[in-house]
Parts: sequence; C-alpha cells; structure tokens
Amino acid sequence: MTDSESPRRRRSRSRRRRRARLRRVLLTLLVVTSLVLTIGGWVGFRGWQARAHLVNAAGLASELSGHLVGGDTARAQRTLAALQEQSGAARRATGDPGWWLGRQVPYAGGNLTAVRQISIAIDDLARQAFPALLEVDLSGLVPREGRLDVSDLQAVATRLTEVDATVRRTRSDLLAIDDGRLIDQVREAVVRLRGEIDRLADLTSAADRAGRLLPPLLGADGPRRYLLVSQNLAELRATGGMFGAYALIEANKGRLRMGSQGSSAGFGAFTKPLKVPAEVKALWGDLPGIYPADVNLTPHFPTAAALYRDMYRRSAQDTADGVLAVDPVALSYLLRVTGPVRVPSGVELTADNVVKTLLSDTYQRMEPAEQDAFFAAAAGSVFDALFERKIPPSGLLSAFDRSVTERRILFWSARPEEQRTFGDSRMAGTLPEQDAVPTVGVFLNDGSGAKLGYYLRQSADLAVGECQGDGRRELRLRVTMRSTAPSSGLSESVLGLARSGDPYTVRTLVSVYAPAGGAVLDIRLDGDETVTATGTERRRQVATVNVEIGPGGSKTLEVSLLTGKTDTGDAELWLTPTTAPWTTQVVTAPSCSQ
Repeated sequence: MTDSESPRRRRSRSRRRRRARLRRVLLTLLVVTSLVLTIGGWVGFRGWQARAHLVNAAGLASELSGHLVGGDTARAQRTLAALQEQSGAARRATGDPGWWLGRQVPYAGGNLTAVRQISIAIDDLARQAFPALLEVDLSGLVPREGRLDVSDLQAVATRLTEVDATVRRTRSDLLAIDDGRLIDQVREAVVRLRGEIDRLADLTSAADRAGRLLPPLLGADGPRRYLLVSQNLAELRATGGMFGAYALIEANKGRLRMGSQGSSAGFGAFTKPLKVPAEVKALWGDLPGIYPADVNLTPHFPTAAALYRDMYRRSAQDTADGVLAVDPVALSYLLRVTGPVRVPSGVELTADNVVKTLLSDTYQRMEPAEQDAFFAAAAGSVFDALFERKIPPSGLLSAFDRSVTERRILFWSARPEEQRTFGDSRMAGTLPEQDAVPTVGVFLNDGSGAKLGYYLRQSADLAVGECQGDGRRELRLRVTMRSTAPSSGLSESVLGLARSGDPYTVRTLVSVYAPAGGAVLDIRLDGDETVTATGTERRRQVATVNVEIGPGGSKTLEVSLLTGKTDTGDAELWLTPTTAPWTTQVVTAPSCSQ
C-alpha cells in the first residue's frame, strides 16, 4: 500500500507546494502593488505640496528683486524670510524616502529628480545667495564728496564673489539635468528656471568683475586716465553712434575729476591710415583707420576703442588707459536719478529733454563749433552732478544696469589683463567668436553723412526654424525701418552731406551678422533680391545692404540664416542701440533632440 500510494502523496505534496508558492507570489504582488500605489499616492501628494511651495517661492523671489532694486531693505528682509520658508518646504517635500523611491522608477524617476533639483536650486539661492546680496552695502558703490571709497568697494567685492560662486554652482547643477525625456510641465519649469538663473548669473558675474576691477580702475594702485566718448546716435554707427565729443577723466585713489575736453573732429584725418584688422578692412576698407568718426563701423568695441585711443595719442601727444563710451539715452537714465542739470549756456537738461536737446535741437539751432562746446559742457555738467549730489544707490545701480543691458555704456581697458577679465560681457562690447545661444547681429551705419538717425524707428523679428541634417538650424529674420523725418525745414547741420541724393532721404548700411559658425543664406529688400556686400568678422558671416528711406517711408529686409551646430531652439538678437528703442520679437522652437 505504501508503494501504491506514494506517487499520489508526492503529487499532493507537489500541488500544495505550488499553491503555497502561488499564494506567496500573489501576496508579494499584492504587497508590492499596494506599496507602489502608496508610494505613488504619497509622491503625488508630496508633489502637489512641492508645486504649491515652488509657485509661492517664485512669486516671493520676484517681490524680493523689486525690493532690492528699490532699496527697501526692511521689506526685502521680510520677503526673504517668507521665501526661505517656502523654498525649504519644497526641498523637504521632495527629499523624503517615498520621493527617493519614486526617483528610481523608470521614466517617472527623471521627472521627480528634476523637480528635486529645482527645489534644491531655489532653496540654495534663498539661503546662500540672496542673504549675501542683502548684506552688501550699496552706499559703497555711490560717490561721496566727489570720490568713491576704494576700501568700501573692496569689501563689497568680497561679498559679490561669494554670491557669484553660489549662482554659478546652481547654474551648473541645473544644466546637468537631462531634459530630453521630461514631461512638458517639468521641462518648461526647468527651462524657465535656467533662463532666470542665466540672467541672474549675468548680473552677479558682472557685479563680481566690477567689484574686482573698480578699485584698480579708480586708481587704487596709481593714477589712471580715461577717454570719455559720447556716441552721437544722430549719425549711427554699429556700436551706437559716431564718436563725437570727448573728455579726459582722471582717477586717483577713488577721486575722479574731469580734465581736458574736445571733439573727435579735432583729430583730423590720418593720411597714413592706422592698422585695421584684416577682416574689418575687407568690409570697410581703410576708413576706420583714417577717420575718428568711422572707428566703430565695426560692432566689436575693443577694435574701435583701441583705434580711437591711438588717434588721440597721435593727435594730442597724450595717452589714456582706456575708453568709456556713453550715449545721450544713457545720460537720460542718469538724469532721472541725479535730477536736472544746468549747462553753462543756461539750458537745463532733464531726463525727458536731454535726448532731443543733444540729438536734434542742437543741430537745428547751433553752428558746428558751438555744437562741440555744448556737448562738452553737457557731459561735464552731468559728470559733476553724478559725483557731487547725494544719489540713492539703488537708483544709480538701476540706471547703470539698464544702460549696460542695452549696450549704451561700453568700456575697454588698454591693459590686456584687465580687458580679459571683462570677457564677453555686454559692457565690453565684444563680438563673441562663439555662441552659447545662436546670436544674430543687426548693426546700422549711417551712409547719408547726415544727422538723420534721430528720425529712424526700427523693429526686428527673429524666428527659429527647422533642424538641419548637419546639426544646424534655420533662422528667419525680418527687419523693418521707418523714417519719421520731415520733408522740409531741417538745418544744413542735420542734412549734412546728403549722400543719398535727396537730403531728406536716410541712407543706412544695414549689416546682418550670422551666428558664430553660421551663414547668411538670402536677403530680400521689400520682397526683391538685393545687392549685398559680404565678408566675415570674428567667425561670423556678414552681409551688408544699402537701405534708403524717404520721409514717412519704410523698408523691410527679410533674411534667411543658418546657425552653427546646435541643439537648442533658442536664439538672441544683438542690435545697434538707437535713439528710439527697437521693437523686437524672438520666436523660439523645441530643441532638435525633442
């Protein structure tokens, strides 16, 4: 019996074992499923919490920026405390074990990791960068009794270096996020935060450089002398306007004073042209090396400034340590902070009338010799007000920040080690040979020999197009220019040489610069093919078109371009600063990897 029942018993025991294993498997699946659902629900709940905290933090960060710019330290402290509470809560919500487990799940894990990184980035800024900014004594950046305290500047520089290090570290962490497989909402948040951090990094980097450079530039290590040049926007040049009146600024131990003044016209023409870079010469001939008014036909300010300094040296038998260029629009921003100033001739300059006074009224009412004297006096009066009046630090910094952002204040140092520190910053006016983001330049040079640039109005639209098989992208640029000049009644000083034939027709040489490593494919003027002059400058293809516009008329350029190899769908415009601001629009596209 034992032998006959043994197989049945074995089969029974086998079935029981299989059922037991099945129960264990089912139980395990049930437990795992319950755990996954629990974790998913927990992560979802925590995600909802994190999102709410991050939205609150974003609003508070915007408020904090306003308080800092406005100089309201008390409100800034309260806002910072609230921001730290919200950013800390978001960090905690994305830092518990349930969130960590969720980050290990394929696909969803990448999104949870990205949200975690966003939370960390905002919290690090709230706890490390922003408090240091609040501790910076901005009064050290404002002249007192005609001088800037060099020791105060050095103390400010130390704090700004710490802030910049935190911002750059945060920026690097955000760039490390792989956004190729993120859901749209998370990817958008990452891209938006990267953009904000990029803008913050530009500011902190510039502030850090300024903090380190200002003491030696202001004569902490010995006297310095700089050429302060006014860019005359009534006669356009690529960096802004023709270099007109100049003044010598002397700096020693933080104290500045205005020295000799004059006009670029006093340099005369250099019959033996100064040496011009080969690429610039191919585009403009020897003009930048012959006439002071033409040194900035190139948009690369270091080239223009070096030529101008050399012309000053040869003409005045004197030298300078650098060149600082400003335009009347930048003066209007400063006058809004200093208040009105009165020029020795009796004219009162205000933020609202200085641009019209310097770029229009002066040419209508004064002879050329009087014009130069008036420009020099105006620059001196604004300079004196800047260093003698009590000025709110936040207002002055805001005016400078706006001017630098719009490239209306440019500086070049003749000392290579200092110039390298400025790098590709906006204030250096350097035309970069490489692009972080594909950048298209639209630069204007007057071809009329007149002062009609005051009457120009411009717009530029740039759209990012299709990805190409070789890793490039197509860009489409549309530039519209309109003349508001009258058809009669302007003085000879305004009408100038009338090189367009009709003295009231504005002739402008429009140069389109492709992104670094890119190309200009096609240009049409009002829909028709047009003649272009071509060349290259600093790894950028250049196409220049002659555009002539009569009173009340307008012309439109349509340009097709290619970028260098890039994955991004972003693009930027770099434009000649003009009397009236450009109207611009940049339409971006998804990255090529999406």
